[in-house]
Amino acid sequence: MHVRKRNGGLEPADVMKIVRAVERSSGGLESVDPLRVATRTISGLYDGATTSELDELSIRTAASLIAEEPEYSKLAARLLAVFIDKEVRNQDIHSFSQSVKAGHALGLIDDRVAEFAAVNARKLDDAITSERDKLFEYFGIRTLYDRYLLKHPESRHSIETPQHFFLRIACGLAESPADAIEFYELISRLDYMPSSPTLFNSGTRHSQMSSCYLLDSPEDDLEAIYNRYTDIAKLSKFAGGIGVSFSRVRSQGSLIKGTNGTSNGIVPWLKTLDSSVAAVNQGGKRKGAACVYVESWHADIEDFLELKNNTGDESRRAHNLNLANWVPDLFMQRVEEDGVWSLFDPKALPELVDTYGDEFERIYTQAEADERYERQLPARELYARMMRTLAQTGNGWMT
Repeated sequence: MHVRKRNGGLEPADVMKIVRAVERSSGGLESVDPLRVATRTISGLYDGATTSELDELSIRTAASLIAEEPEYSKLAARLLAVFIDKEVRNQDIHSFSQSVKAGHALGLIDDRVAEFAAVNARKLDDAITSERDKLFEYFGIRTLYDRYLLKHPESRHSIETPQHFFLRIACGLAESPADAIEFYELISRLDYMPSSPTLFNSGTRHSQMSSCYLLDSPEDDLEAIYNRYTDIAKLSKFAGGIGVSFSRVRSQGSLIKGTNGTSNGIVPWLKTLDSSVAAVNQGGKRKGAACVYVESWHADIEDFLELKNNTGDESRRAHNLNLANWVPDLFMQRVEEDGVWSLFDPKALPELVDTYGDEFERIYTQAEADERYERQLPARELYARMMRTLAQTGNGWMT
């Protein structure tokens, strides 16, 4: 029986190599049985099996035993770290500077970081402490491997180890080798971890590293709304979470002068945004995330509150978006007083969107007195709907 090595060559199967490989990763783990993991791996051996397949089987076997004994998480993590190291070395990458050089040649690494790593190669290569891979639990390093480490565009093999990854993040943020190494020390010991966009993008050609972007409501016209979709898609593409208001968009039934028709309100626009957020995921690594804010005086607020419901017309549901009510103090006063709350079309009363505090209350109450509202309802009734939506869906956050 033969196994196929990573370089494509065949060699006779040696079950003791499997046993020794698992035992090497078991050092200091008193509660794990390396022979048990090795035995299951050997049971999956067949003629022509690749060493990568056997390594993956060892990893999965150890991971399957975590529920029985938590220390198997450490064993599975160590086995995966060895697997990653072999995968990287098989591409003739043996140091951090070589990893950066390979990534730059593939168009993945930023020019500045590539030059920084080349000029300071010796210092940066010497800073790598591979032993810190042992700090990982299995879920952590598995997530790192699946989502964060840079992969070859064609083979999808990782071109960096976890420690190369940490130092690449540090180099993307630092201006000197000393700063890069200091930051590397901090994150490689897992004392501090930057946010996901920083981990995804630092040192790459797309160094968008902010976690969250807040966007104003688009103006109430077709071009502005679709431009806002484009803005959101571009930010989401590189792992930015989005908060966006839609309070300027006219409500259902509002007259459209250009066509002499009436508007369908904000729900169809948010349905389109919902599909866009799902389609433009965060660098292919996780789902896009967007939260839509609508002010509580908007005439479509009740339809907005139903967007996350699990029942009803699916064409008026948006399961990928998060929702938030933008609540003015005046609304809560009306709730406390058991008063009436008026809903307005932002096309008819656009000044409500850009005012707050005393100025907002003056404009709002004057519009009520002039009967410019679309309809009225008890404030407590709307508040109860907000609370019910929040309880049933976990969404409709009050801001």
